Amino acid sequence: MPESSASVPARHQPPQDDTVVFAEKLWPGVWIWLVAAGLAGAGILVFAPISPAAGFTAAAVLFAIEAALLLLSTPAISVTGRTLQVGRASIERGLIGHVEAFRGTEATAERGTRLNGLAYLCIRGWIDPVVRIEINDPSDPTPYWLTSTRRPEELVAALGTGNAAGRS
Repeated sequence: MPESSASVPARHQPPQDDTVVFAEKLWPGVWIWLVAAGLAGAGILVFAPISPAAGFTAAAVLFAIEAALLLLSTPAISVTGRTLQVGRASIERGLIGHVEAFRGTEATAERGTRLNGLAYLCIRGWIDPVVRIEINDPSDPTPYWLTSTRRPEELVAALGTGNAAGRS
């Protein structure tokens, strides 16, 4: 890759600080924990013929593994003066275009029939509202990011652009 000393002009310079203006973890919902407990309970059925103690031990170990996997895979959304981070992806705020929140049937359509195959997704099935964040980076083929959030209007406001009407 050739090196160049020419500077690239910046289109939009957001505040240059790392103060967090929005933060959210997309924790699993209650019904996910109930499903995990039910699956762990299957360990009792499998190991109870050996002994009841083995069944309950297997259930406890299975639930601990499921809980660890759920907690370790929980993504975070963070907005600072410089960047937006959604899950593992991060982008400078100067490269963000229009931002819009969706709820209800509109959110379902954004996750389904209106979804662009090149979009970056950070979707959790237990969280209905989504926010679509357009990406204005000419070197990135990703047209937008679509992320679940329990507080879509706050995320749109933190990014300082777009429509937080939250259509339903």
